[in-house]
This record gives sequence, C-alpha cells and structure tokens, in this order.
Amino acid sequence: MLPSESTRRPGLSVRVKLTLSYAALVVVAGIALFAVGLLLLRFVPEGNISVDGGGWAPNRSNLLEVFVRYTWWAIAGLAAFGLVGGWVLAGIVLGPLDRMTQVARRGDLDERIALPGSRDELTDLADAFDAMLARVQHTLDEERRFAANASHELRTPHAIIRTMVEVAQADPSGRDVDTLLARIAATNERAIAVTESLLALARVGRGGEISRDPVDLAGVVAGVVEEESRDAAGRGIHLLVSSAPATIAGDRTLVERLVANLVRNAVVHNTPGGSVWLAIEADGSRAVLSVENTGPVLDPAVVATLTEPFVRGAGRSRGPESAEGSGLGLAIVAGIVRAHGGSLRLSARDGGGLVVRVGLPSA
Repeated sequence: MLPSESTRRPGLSVRVKLTLSYAALVVVAGIALFAVGLLLLRFVPEGNISVDGGGWAPNRSNLLEVFVRYTWWAIAGLAAFGLVGGWVLAGIVLGPLDRMTQVARRGDLDERIALPGSRDELTDLADAFDAMLARVQHTLDEERRFAANASHELRTPHAIIRTMVEVAQADPSGRDVDTLLARIAATNERAIAVTESLLALARVGRGGEISRDPVDLAGVVAGVVEEESRDAAGRGIHLLVSSAPATIAGDRTLVERLVANLVRNAVVHNTPGGSVWLAIEADGSRAVLSVENTGPVLDPAVVATLTEPFVRGAGRSRGPESAEGSGLGLAIVAGIVRAHGGSLRLSARDGGGLVVRVGLPSA
C-alpha cells in the first residue's frame, strides 16, 4: 500500500531541515576560522615580551585567553544568525512548494500552478505538474465522453427493438412477423458489432504487451480487399491497390483489424461510383499504408477528432445517412497504431473524402 499523509509519522519540515543546515554551515565556518586563529597564535612567542622604550606586548597566553573567550561569543552569534537567516531564506526558497501543495490538495483539475519566474528546478517541477494535470483532465474528459456515448450507442438498439415490439403488440392484425424479425435481427447485429468494437478498443487500450511477429502487410491488404470487393462493387465503388513488398513486426490479428477498419470506413463513407486507393510503400525502418477515398467534403476540424470514439464525419450522433458504422473504427485504428509504436495521420482529401496514412515498424 502506498503511504499517505495520514499514515506517515510526523517529522521535521523541510524548512526546519534547511534552517538547521544553514546554521550548521555557518557554525562550521566559524569553527574553521577559530582553528585557523589557533594555528596563527602558535607563531606568537610565549613568556614576557618587551619592546623598545620599555613598553609591554601580549604574549601567546594573553592572546589565546582573549581569543578563545570572544570566539565562543562569536560562534554563538553565528549560530543565532544562521538560524534566523536560514529560516528566512528557507521560507523564500520553499515558497513555491507551498503553492504547489495547495493546488494539489484542492484537487481542482481546472486549476494550474502557473509558477512565475525564470527557469529553475522549481519552475520545471511546477510546469511538469501543470502538464500532468492537463493530461489527466484531457483523459478524464475523453473517458466521460466515451462513457456517455457508449451508453447511448448500446441503449439505442434496445430502444429500437422495444419500440418495434410495442408497435407490433399494439396492432396484432397488421404486423408482418417476417419483416419484424428481420428488422430485430439487423438491429441486434448492429448492437453485437458495437459491443465487439468496444471490446477490441478496450483490448488495444490496456497498454499490454503485444506479439511482434513478422506480418506480410501486402498479403493482409490483399485479403481484406478481396473480402470487401463484393460490397464495394454493390455500391459501385472501385478498389485500387498499389502495394510494394512490406513486412512489419506486430500482431497479425490486430493488423488485420486495422486494415479492415480502414477499408470498411473508406467504402461505407464514400459516394456512389466513388473510388478507394490503397498503397503500401517502404520508408526506411517502417512501412507506410495509405488509404484514400472519395466522399463528402470534410471540415479539417472534424477530421482532427475522427479518432475519438463514436465520432463520425457527419457528426457524433447517428442519423439516417450514418446507419452503418459505430464511430469506433478509426478509434480502434488509433489504438492499434499506438500499441505497435506506429504513426497515424488523417487529412481531408481535396475534392472530398479522407486520406489516412499509417506508419508501422518494419520487421
């Protein structure tokens, strides 16, 4: 169990420790000067010392007696000065830490330390803490949006099925059982697809270790294109593939899911008679998969959010024009790319559509 403020034993504060350190340093310096003075007094002769004209000069014993007496007073004064000065200096140095502690204890993710001043260790710590708060706030906001959208997406099919059943029960003579069962089956399949996508997204989002086996990316693309070709042909969409030999290191199942999501997304969110271009090229230590499709014109601001769960090009909500797709395809792609240590770039295509470039490490 990690220690907490309530379980730790009370101890000296950092300010007291620094104060004692400053005072000890000053006292040690005073003792060092005292030792140097004693060494110098060794060169003063002992016994009566007479000077020209019958005058008198102090000998070693006289000087040593006076020196020791006032040195102790001087060391006591240095200790007091070190304690007072050290307490003041420690308060000035540790002032920013009090501000950090207050911000951390309040636990308000909207509040930042915003420590002023030139760069030093304390400002670096404050800036790192502010950056951590920003990341935590961003993650929590994403989780809240994800939970709200996931509950909506999972609730919608059940609400549709309940409505269809209630309508059929209200009009027994006019209901078409076969049509009703077909619509319920389609809605249920959509709910299953959303659930499977959520499970896949959770799998790639756990941050666990994935297998790093050689995967023929061109072969995966060819297999996915063959599976999607019938549906694409039914929509009048042309699939054009230009691939070079490329072997990547990764989990074959996840890579297949990545390519399938990209191709499916390009086919579903296309225009009748449109095209999808797939290209593979080797770029040094990685392979780059490019998927480009025609389609409606997309706002660059919307494109930047397409990797968030349940975000669709037409908006976050499902409408008649977005009957297919759960809005999780690109979110799963982004998670798979992160798990493989790759790169993902989305951009709006000139004339309408989307361009997706995925970089994955070569085997």
